[in-house]
Parts: sequence; structure tokens; C-alpha cells
Amino acid sequence: MVRNRAPGAALVHDPASVLDTLHGRAVPDPYRWLENADSPETVNWIEERGREYEREAATWPLRGRLAERIRALVDTDLWTAPVVRPGRVFTTLRPAGAEHPRLVVFDDDTPGPPRTVFDPAAHDPSGRTTLDAWEPDPDGRLVALQTSSGGVERGGLRVLRADSGARVGPSVTGVRYSHVAWLPGDGPAFCYVRRDGAQGVRGVWLRRVADGAETLVHACSAPDTVPGVRVLGGRWLLVTESHGTGHRTDLWIADLGDRPSRTRGPLLSPVQVGEDGETEARLGPDGLLYLRTTLRAPHRRICAVSPHEPGVEHWREVVAEDPGATLDAFTPCAGPDGPALFVARTRLGISEAAVHDARTGARLYAVDLPGEGMVSTPGDAPDGTVYFGYADVAVQQRVLSLAPGDPVPRPWPVDRSSPAVVAPDGTPGTDPGGHTPHAPREPHETQRADADGRSVRRTVLWCRSQDGTRVPISVFTLRERSGAASEPPPAPGPTILHAYGGFGRPRQFGFSATVLAWLQAGGRYAVAHVRGGGDAGRDWHLRGSGRDKPRAVQDLVAAADALVGAGVCARHQLCLSGGSAGGLLVLAAAAARPDLCEAVIASAPLADMARFERLGLGRMWTREFGTAADPDDFAALMSYSPYHRVLDRAVHSPGHRYPGILLTGFAGDTRTGAAHPRKMCAALLAAARHDDRPPVLLRYERDVGHGPRAVSRAVGLAADAHAFAAQRTGLLPR
Repeated sequence: MVRNRAPGAALVHDPASVLDTLHGRAVPDPYRWLENADSPETVNWIEERGREYEREAATWPLRGRLAERIRALVDTDLWTAPVVRPGRVFTTLRPAGAEHPRLVVFDDDTPGPPRTVFDPAAHDPSGRTTLDAWEPDPDGRLVALQTSSGGVERGGLRVLRADSGARVGPSVTGVRYSHVAWLPGDGPAFCYVRRDGAQGVRGVWLRRVADGAETLVHACSAPDTVPGVRVLGGRWLLVTESHGTGHRTDLWIADLGDRPSRTRGPLLSPVQVGEDGETEARLGPDGLLYLRTTLRAPHRRICAVSPHEPGVEHWREVVAEDPGATLDAFTPCAGPDGPALFVARTRLGISEAAVHDARTGARLYAVDLPGEGMVSTPGDAPDGTVYFGYADVAVQQRVLSLAPGDPVPRPWPVDRSSPAVVAPDGTPGTDPGGHTPHAPREPHETQRADADGRSVRRTVLWCRSQDGTRVPISVFTLRERSGAASEPPPAPGPTILHAYGGFGRPRQFGFSATVLAWLQAGGRYAVAHVRGGGDAGRDWHLRGSGRDKPRAVQDLVAAADALVGAGVCARHQLCLSGGSAGGLLVLAAAAARPDLCEAVIASAPLADMARFERLGLGRMWTREFGTAADPDDFAALMSYSPYHRVLDRAVHSPGHRYPGILLTGFAGDTRTGAAHPRKMCAALLAAARHDDRPPVLLRYERDVGHGPRAVSRAVGLAADAHAFAAQRTGLLPR
């Protein structure tokens, strides 16, 4: 029997061990009882872990200082890119000192600060409610918004009047991050998606605002796909189905000019169905459909097609792929002499943007970005202006506007001197995260100053993974401006190595108050661009997914060894860090090579890969990880499953020394599922050597989940995680 015991702690409930047999292999699961979050045994076990955690955290010298510094860095007005409607501009604002962003609107005929439409803090003073999504109707009179509470990311969708914030019609319940596509015409109606069958057929539904009457528009064609819906140009209904994040998208389009379709449902024509490509569609000012796609373009390209004949066979390439950068975002816009495309690419975490002619694809001009950072969520306004988010490692997220023909973006809003917000009733409001590296490349470095004038230096190193593939690593350091022409290389120092490596997501270097606070405290920060992520295109993703997921682990191990070999840090100064799929990655690396580093931070990780499909949204991720039902997929899963590798050591070599590990878990986590960190913690407690401190800590929170949370809780989590890293790697107050 494998017991779960912590140093100095009483034995906890020790149930009968569970042993499954899968594909002829015995698979132990002695801590399956921890999947029941509400049982008395689990509750008592979590409380014991909480006491252990608080005892240890109280001894971390940088805990308070990091929290104070992170809070100061985020204490600024934070806007999102605006959505323009006739006479009104909608956006969200999180004023300095506030816990949550609020939905606000600027009225063209009302000068002064924006007016609040919905404030989640006023709606729920406990701070547990988040504003998850919103969409104004075509006239700007109504706005649909989604909220959830306790971190579960499944809540309600309601419609409010934009002028008063009053509710209109009945609400929809059980909605999880749905698109809202407002339909043109009299009698407000919209399409939205149901992502599971709990409230009806999974797919796209048309709903009348006044009485809540609904019609099914599109039922999902395959199990465990994610539906989506948009209205383009006020005329075309676009329906999508995603087969595994980052793998494949099916698209259909319908002409909403057929008015009877509002009651019987529109007639959908295929745009891309059954093709192995991920595709996003936008409508241009010239009436053409523009598609950003990985179909026959691993780094993505942009094609154009008439929405009247939208099939793949009619697509025309407009902007070709760049083999050295991924095309991560675009929006049609107005150019100096006709329709144009704003195109943003990412090259090893750094964004670049340009405007292209929509007819020929020719690059008209580069956009003069403020520095080396991240471009996000570009969108166009009726006058041709492009709005987008921008941030870099030293400067907080801001919104920029790009006028037609102008290569230099300007800050938005124009006047940000007053953060005051007007409530719906007119009274003043109150306020309480490269090139596919087949050939060697020379290291390079760039610099960016932080708010105190110190230089944030970015260096790109390269390592060679187990199969010979070269993998890039971005390294960030902070140094005082000395004026010297050259400086000797710094001595090895405490370093956090971050990795994600999942779902084809490229790492982009925007603003992180946590990273900047760590750098300002004297640490180094590195990112391994491992396979499984999208840093070098779709092929880079696929080479680290499914049965090839172990390659992502091997890439991370190689990156850690390379940092030590290059003198960035010593082995005892290295902490691995990752969240969600990245949490799985860092745990798998530590389980495979316990001597790899001194510490590990795994936030809301996957850990039990034999049962991940039964926890959270795991059943929807079989394209990314494989399925335990397939013997070859199962063999790959078990080769790196952290929970099972640690259990195996507990039986065959108990008392093994692991790095210090901090797991974070959230009771409301409906994505990865909070059972993963609970079970992983129990396995590590059983397997690790007992010394003068617990070998693993679990920071467990209730009333929050995988997604957004109040600022104070986000600051507390980030400060605790990095104070743990500082204590383990020897980063001391200075």
C-alpha cells in the first residue's frame, strides 16, 4: 500500500488501492479517492496541505516584497481595444486600484469620461464574479454580456440596454465562453453556442431577445468539437467547429439577406469542411472573405474568396506565409488606395506588423511598433482605423490606433488623464501573460528599458534536444545602465525557466508584472520554445503533440541543461515553471530527471494522463494528447505521465529526492480539473525523501478557477509562486 504522509503530519485516510488494467498493463491509482473533492477525507486532506503550505510560505523572505511590487506594477488604468457602433464606442476599463474590468461606453454626444454599462464588482461585491465576454448589437443600443462566478467559467448570458444597464428579456444559463452574433433586422435576435448537452443540443442556436424563443441553426457534426458563430458585415453568418485546439476548423457560411431564415434557420454552405487546417475568417471592406489559415501553410497565410462561392477550391492566396514567423493575427482595413490587410506576425515571441494591399498582397508599409513586444486582438472600425493591443516586457498593456495610411500608431483613448467613470445613472463611479530551428543561428540580444530606466536584455540561446533538433531559448535579464561599451558576463544567478508547449500556442512576450518584479529582484527569466507550441509554425506544434508529446519534455530537459551549461544559472539556482499544459510539461521533466533543477512551479497542471479524459475538459483534448483508449497513444501517455512515474518510484525506489515542488490548484477549475494537482501532491508526498521540509506544497484556492480572477487574488498567487522560487533558488532580498 502506498501511503500519503507528510513529514510531521498525521497519516491521512488510507483507502483501498485502485488498480486498473489497460491494454494488458497494470495501472495503479491509489489516490483516486482525491477525485471526490467534497468527501470528508478529501476536505481534511486539503486542509492539512493548507496548513503545511502556510507554515512554509511564512518563512519566504520575498513574499511580501514581491506582492507589493507586483501590485504597484499593475496599478494602472487598463483598457481593451474598442468596438465602434453608431454614436457609441464600447470598451472595458480596469481603473487603477480596481479588482475587475468593467464594461464602459463613450457616447458621441456626451463629452467627458465613459459611462459604465456593467461593473462586476458592483454586481457582486464579494469579487467572485467575472465579466467573461461581451458584444454590442449592430446599432449600439443593446449589449450581450456573459458572467460567471467562482471560477467555473460557466455562467449566464444576459442582454442589457447600453444607455441604462437595464436587463432586456430572459437570460440564458449554463453558457461557457460563447460567441454572440447579433442578427440584422427588426426584433433583436442573436446566435450563440452551447458547448455541451447540459442545456440542449450542442451547437449554434438562434435566440429572440424579447421572449427567449430559440431555434437550432447548426448541430455539432462530431463529438467533443467546439462550436463558434459570427456575423460578418451585418450580412453573413459564419458557423465554425473546432476539432481540437490548434488542429482543425470546419467553417460554413450563410446569407442573412434571406429574412425567413430568422425563424427557420439560415442555409449554410461549406467554406472549409474535412480539411486538416486551422482557419479564421473575416469580411473585408470589398465584400470578400479573407481567411487566415494553416491549410497548406504551416506558418499561416491569408487567402481571399467570394462568400457566394466560398469553397476551398476557389481560394486565392493574398499574403503568403513567412517560413521564419507565424502569422498570428490580422484584420481587413482601409489602405491609402483601397482595401488593405493589417497583418501581425510573431518571430520567437516578438511581434511585427505591416499593412498589405488586399488585392495583390504586396506589403505597403511596416507598422512602427513602440518596441519589442506583443500585438493582440486587432480589429477595424467603420472609418478604417485599426485598434489593437500592445505590450512589452517593460511596459503595461495599452491600446493603439492606426489610421488609414499612417504607419505610426497612436495611443487610445486620446485623453487618459482622468480615470473617473460615470455610473449608468449618471453618478460618479467608485473604485475600491522563429524560424523552425533546423539550422544553427547566432545568439543575439536586444534591450528595452523598464520604468526605472534599467535595461531589460533579451538573449536567444539554442540547445539541441535528444533527437538532435535545435530548440531556441529566450533569456531575460535586468541590469542598471552603466554606460560602459561592454560588460563582463554576469555570474550564474537564480533563474526561472518557463515552458508551455501545447495546442500550437506560440509564446508572445507581452507585459507580465510578475516577470518584471522577478527581474527587478535580481533574478533571470527564460522561456523554452519547445515543440508542441506554435513558435515555429504548425509543424513545430504537431511534432510535439499526440504520440510525439514526449519530445516537448525532451526539449525542456535540453533547455534546462543548456542554461546551466551556458552559465546562466547553476543547477541549484534553476526553477522550472509552467501552467495548465505547461504544468504537465514541467512535472514530466522533473519526474524524468529529478536532478534537473532545484524547484518546480506547476500551476493548475495536468498530471494523471491515464484519466485526463475524465477530468475537466480533457475529453476535448485527445487531438493534442491522444487517448487512453488507443494502445499506442496510451503507451506514449504513460511514458511521461508525471503521476504514474512518481508512483512507480514510490514503489520501486521510495525516498527518492525530487526538486522542491509547488503545485497550485483551484476548486472551480473546470478546464484541467483540480483533481490533478491533488493526486500529484499525494503521489509526491509518498515517493519523496522525508527531510526537514515537505517535499511538495499545495497552494489550493476555493471560489476561483482556471481563468480570470480578482486582481488581489492574482497578485497573491503570483507573488507566492515566485517567492517560493526565490527561497529555493537562493534569490535573497537586496
